[in-house]
Amino acid sequence: MKTITQFPRPVREIENVFIPLADGTRLAARIWLPADAEADPVPAILEYLPYRKRDGTVERDALTHPYFAGHGYAGVRVDMRGSGDSDGVLKGEYLQQELDDGAEVIAWLAAQPWCSGKVGIIGISWGGFNGLQIAALRPPALAAVITLCSTDDRYADDIHHMGGCLLLDNLGWGATANAIATTPPDPAIVGDRWRDMWLQRLDQNAMWVLDWFRHQTRDAFYKHGSICENYDDVQVPVYAVGGWVDGYSNAIFRLLGGLKGPRKGLIGPWAHKYPHFAKPGPQIGFLQEALRWWDKWLKGIETGIMDEPMLRVWMQEPAAPAPHRDTRAGRWVAEEAWPSPRIQTADFALSADGLVPGTAAAGPPLAVCSPQTVGLAAGKWCPYGLIPDESLDQRQEAGGQLVFDTDPLSGDLEILGAPVLTLALASDRPNALVAATLCEVLPDGAVMRVSYGLLNLTHRDSHEFPEPLEPGRPYTVTLALNGIAHRFAAGNRIRVALSTAYWPIVWPSPETVTLSVVPGESRLALPTRPPHPTDADLAPFAEPEAAAPLDATVLKPVDIRRLVTVDQGTGRTELAWLEDMGHVRLNHIGLEVAVASDERFAIHADDPARAEATLRWSKRYSRDGWLARTESSMRLTSDARTFRIRATLDAWEGETRIFSRNWDERIDRNLV
Repeated sequence: MKTITQFPRPVREIENVFIPLADGTRLAARIWLPADAEADPVPAILEYLPYRKRDGTVERDALTHPYFAGHGYAGVRVDMRGSGDSDGVLKGEYLQQELDDGAEVIAWLAAQPWCSGKVGIIGISWGGFNGLQIAALRPPALAAVITLCSTDDRYADDIHHMGGCLLLDNLGWGATANAIATTPPDPAIVGDRWRDMWLQRLDQNAMWVLDWFRHQTRDAFYKHGSICENYDDVQVPVYAVGGWVDGYSNAIFRLLGGLKGPRKGLIGPWAHKYPHFAKPGPQIGFLQEALRWWDKWLKGIETGIMDEPMLRVWMQEPAAPAPHRDTRAGRWVAEEAWPSPRIQTADFALSADGLVPGTAAAGPPLAVCSPQTVGLAAGKWCPYGLIPDESLDQRQEAGGQLVFDTDPLSGDLEILGAPVLTLALASDRPNALVAATLCEVLPDGAVMRVSYGLLNLTHRDSHEFPEPLEPGRPYTVTLALNGIAHRFAAGNRIRVALSTAYWPIVWPSPETVTLSVVPGESRLALPTRPPHPTDADLAPFAEPEAAAPLDATVLKPVDIRRLVTVDQGTGRTELAWLEDMGHVRLNHIGLEVAVASDERFAIHADDPARAEATLRWSKRYSRDGWLARTESSMRLTSDARTFRIRATLDAWEGETRIFSRNWDERIDRNLV
């Protein structure tokens, strides 16, 4: 990535300013803007997050916001209420208070003497979510949005549930969020009141994960903040960006189809990071692309960005399975509109002879009763591309799956969109799930996962009103897999594999389940895309560039491990994600930060009732004799009827523990 130090407009930084809200709360903001902005006002670009502007996002902020400022914008990074150096307590995600505060921030920015009166929102993940949600409130000064790795549907397509199944990230994110929301502000910014602010956070912060477990269906809790409830609420232009390795690429297809105003979509090979530094590569000049969007919608400069295709995606090539990649082979392709009239459907039947084109005669049911350990090769639900978190060779899963392969393909087959499975099946239990993977079998026998999907079969008709299965009764269900762009190569095989478990992506069904799948009546529909000559005419993206990187000293390097251990005497299998993010000194403010997490997921192959997940976080902040740290943990177990969540939180000032709290809660399972 090219470092830019000389910009068209010299940049000055406001290290911290407090934005006053109507209720007296002050939100802490860091602002970069052209040095002459008071004389020549500029639009503002807001990034609004709970992730601590002072140290949590400081590395990427250094690359991005000064770059925007140097090109005639005010880059504004705001800590949400109760986070970082802002007043108050952070009590949950996407609460109405958060969105109302964001609208107030936009109004404040538009009224500043250095601002032209127009504001854009940019954000990834949480910031991508609330950018769309705030846009739905229609604050008058908001003129455009860039949303990355986000969703329009907080139930069906977020970190809590997938296909009505309970994602283990629901717990993992709960542990992470709790660790973030209970950290102290920086005394260098807030002064002597830092300790009182911290104690307020420690004492009043709710254990968010308990709410998430209490809401197991698509009720009002998740409808709030889901802009898919009424896309017409969002009337400003939206640029939706994501990556195939990320957990949130599906929303881009829905946003392009649902929004009515100006919109664009971009999906690269990336994980959950900004595209100018995300892996797998190739990275792109995302900041230049963002400037083209901002120039068009915040300054009225015709950049040609809206003359280009609505959707641009990275068409992936076959590749050997790998837990981490620096780059992913492929090429850029584009569609003028989405849904695209160029996408066709290729139908395959799941038959006793494998996966066959067209139709096949129905045959006797085929049974699958998977070991609870199927899924250990799945990788993370939402990889970040920095650690070995992608899916592994799927051969190690096949023994516990019901597998259907094509014959070797006679020619290439390219797909773009969501593969859809229609399954005719019966269950021997009233509560069951089905996991489906779409794979490519390579000439050497290695199997790479292309896409996957999950369905809690009690949610077969509705995520809002699930109903138990009648054991033995036949059902026909539809399961959409994650959208993807991929070329299956001539000579390779396409595989569909079904299982009754997918650990630890999702929590297991209450009992061991056997599904009976009817061959011939079960089908796969692939969204095929004929190669188009205009793909070769697409203008290349610029090479990535950014402002100068953060000045930091590594005192202890990052150490990340992915370990699977099996006790062959007891049958206990454990997957551990050990992430010591090291110890860093931020030289520009003299602050030292050390963060580590330890996530362990254990299960027995023949007993879903013995599933357990334990997550621990450690956060440490220090400077010139000042030291504050937290230690937290969260543990999930269950029986057939209830979840049990136990958690701890301890905080130290120096060597003195100043806060300690324990939780032990039981929550009824609702057909999960």
